[in-house]
Amino acid sequence: MDIEAGTEIVVVGGGMAGARLAQQLAPAAPDVRVTLFGEERHAPYNRVLLAEVLAGRYEPDVIALPATDCTERRVVRVDRAEQLVICDDGSATRYDRLVLATGSNPVLPPLRGLFEAGRGELPLGVHAFRTMDDCLALSGAVRPGVRAVVVGGGLLGVSAARALAARGAHVILLQQGEYLMERQLDEHSGKLLRAHLESMGIEVHTECRVRGLRTRPEGTSRAVRSVELADGYCLGTDLVVLACGVRPRTGLAQAAGLEVAKGIVVDDELRTSDPLIHAIGDCSQHGGVVYGLANAAREQADALASLLLAEAARAAHPAAAPRYTGTRALTRLTLGGSRSSETGIAPFDLAAFGDPLPVPGDDVLRLTDATRGAYRKVVIRDDRLVGGILLGDLAAVGTLARTWEADEPLPATSAPLLHLLTNDGGS
Repeated sequence: MDIEAGTEIVVVGGGMAGARLAQQLAPAAPDVRVTLFGEERHAPYNRVLLAEVLAGRYEPDVIALPATDCTERRVVRVDRAEQLVICDDGSATRYDRLVLATGSNPVLPPLRGLFEAGRGELPLGVHAFRTMDDCLALSGAVRPGVRAVVVGGGLLGVSAARALAARGAHVILLQQGEYLMERQLDEHSGKLLRAHLESMGIEVHTECRVRGLRTRPEGTSRAVRSVELADGYCLGTDLVVLACGVRPRTGLAQAAGLEVAKGIVVDDELRTSDPLIHAIGDCSQHGGVVYGLANAAREQADALASLLLAEAARAAHPAAAPRYTGTRALTRLTLGGSRSSETGIAPFDLAAFGDPLPVPGDDVLRLTDATRGAYRKVVIRDDRLVGGILLGDLAAVGTLARTWEADEPLPATSAPLLHLLTNDGGS
């Protein structure tokens, strides 16, 4: 079905994926009406930079995305038969094409004392770290000397811990696994990351399972006072940050009868099981993968914009329409400041891509500089880069990332690859 003049495209979700799609479609297809619904009270923003806002390095308006008209309204139902989206205020909007960009929700672990009986509310001092409101609430609660426990040692937990430490909080980071950021790192790089966080004053505990929260009465509610570990030990605290991962928001799609697995299932045109409905960003599942990463959301938004614009212009035969073939995602994180800062802590950069854990038959190349805390590792399979980890000075990340993204065979000799791992092989 081609998109014609007067076509109504409705985008549900004002996050990075939905806002980027609407921002590209609106000026490029003036004869097509684009309506963007976002339930947050804030204009669309770059969620990746929330930790910088929490750390006090950026004001909230600095991370705002390019101006996009966004209706602050929550969509509660999709009527596929009538091609309508219904909002919580009872209003209905017709669509010719619907795009679900509903994002993801933070995972709240099943901890004792997490919710008050019958109220479904978190105790005072307990925060998720997913939205601007979460960030502003945390920012208002943190001050020098406050004790803060971060539950979860993945990318989000590490980012939250260093941001709170930058604000002067005494931070304890709890990770259930053997080392930090297990999804992106190996054991050696996880230990280097831990050492760096500890040099920032962050107390790190791995192989540490949280049993529950203990609270105290405060007004008509309850406030957290300690975190109880599996061995019964309690960590006194003023704040708790839950950084235990995210889960795709698929409720709207499920209720509408769309195919849902871990996420909303889409094909190479990012279509759901209903050809009039697409899904992009954290809520979508393509090729069996739920990415949950900002660069995947951007690539999916760009791919869908190209597809819809091609249809609107009738510039491509359906067989030649743009297609999304997946994202080769790179995770990058910068910790610490500069040696000239008040802390005197040198910057610590981290980048990881692909699968850094080798299987039998893989070749592994490592360069380690213990003095500088630098570590570089790449995994090679069938003459191709399949994964890598870089810590410390990341001058080489640009060329390595491009080599991996191209997925082309490496040169027959090792010298070019060694060159990639050195500073002069960078971007």
